[in-house]
Amino acid sequence: MRMRFVAWCLALFLVVSCVPVQSPPPTDMQLTRATLDASLAQGRKFLLANQRDEGNFRYEVNFLTGEETADDNQVRQAGALWGLALVHADAPTSATRDALLRGFAFFADHSSALPDGRMLVTYPGKKFGKTGTVALLTLALIDFLRTEDQSRYPELYDHLLGYSAFLWSLRNENGQFFENYEFDDGSGWGGPSPYFDGETLLALTRAVKEFGVPLPAEELVISADAMIRSHVTKALAADPDSAITKGFYQWGTMSFLELATSELKDTDRFARQAIDLAHWMIDIHRTLDRTRNTAYAYEGIISAYALAQRTGDTAAAQKFAHVIDRGLAKLTSWQVGGPMSNVYLQEHSAQDPRAVGGIMNAEDEPLLRIDVTQHQMHAVILARRYVYRE
Repeated sequence: MRMRFVAWCLALFLVVSCVPVQSPPPTDMQLTRATLDASLAQGRKFLLANQRDEGNFRYEVNFLTGEETADDNQVRQAGALWGLALVHADAPTSATRDALLRGFAFFADHSSALPDGRMLVTYPGKKFGKTGTVALLTLALIDFLRTEDQSRYPELYDHLLGYSAFLWSLRNENGQFFENYEFDDGSGWGGPSPYFDGETLLALTRAVKEFGVPLPAEELVISADAMIRSHVTKALAADPDSAITKGFYQWGTMSFLELATSELKDTDRFARQAIDLAHWMIDIHRTLDRTRNTAYAYEGIISAYALAQRTGDTAAAQKFAHVIDRGLAKLTSWQVGGPMSNVYLQEHSAQDPRAVGGIMNAEDEPLLRIDVTQHQMHAVILARRYVYRE
């Protein structure tokens, strides 16, 4: 029994350390800067066209029938607004500006201010709040305010401070964050969640780094270390292809990019952590073999690529660039009305013009969910920034 266990451990070590990047299926598609530009332009149209008059978004629609899903998701709604803020930051227009102001007004109308100035989202139709909702709304405010003349939007800056302070109040004793909160008093409970931990770490790190939000920045490093222990080290010890690590993956890696490029002490090590996690995403989670949309993975891999370039890890950078090229090419072919339509999209036309620019969650699935397009457009923006430069 002991010998079998030792042999299993040795085999696992060889898989993790030695397996090459898998060969993707043959394709004649080639990703270029122009292709990414065209895809982003269509994604911008989709996000704008699917915002409701109230400011939130159509959550999911079947582009063949036009039928909308009755379900909704508060976290993904806030994420869609962040996606629109990222698109606006990339190329500001009056259309995206007006849409963002409408979205911020929606969330402000469904928020509460506590006596100490903290703000929390009370999303309509829900009985309690999700920490990720506030984190993604905070990210949307950050990317809007860094793009605009901040002095024109003092109320939004106050909201950034209020939401950031509320997120910080959800931090537990070991540095991670409660998953949920009560609407009446903001008290946190449940979790922590690998998704919401990473989203909150990214939001607070950027709030401190870019806007000087008055939070103890050094404590964010403690939080990052606690998350690595919980969502990476412990999770992978229990399951080498852990769903927990997958949930934390892109949020943690984007946070590590922010920490590694900050002025905080002892943060260079987060570059190595991001690079190691990208190897895991490629070699163990095998992102190129996945049949569902994996745009989230490229938000992380591209961030790791930037850090590999920064630290001189040429071999890792080349490997990541190859995976980014093949993976994003496949996903770009899943865009309705996009520049690289796959066979399914060539054979099926959208009945609703608002579907153009949306991203399928699989190569032959007509459902378009708002967060899938959001994640993929962010991956496209990052790819244009770091990999396919002009």
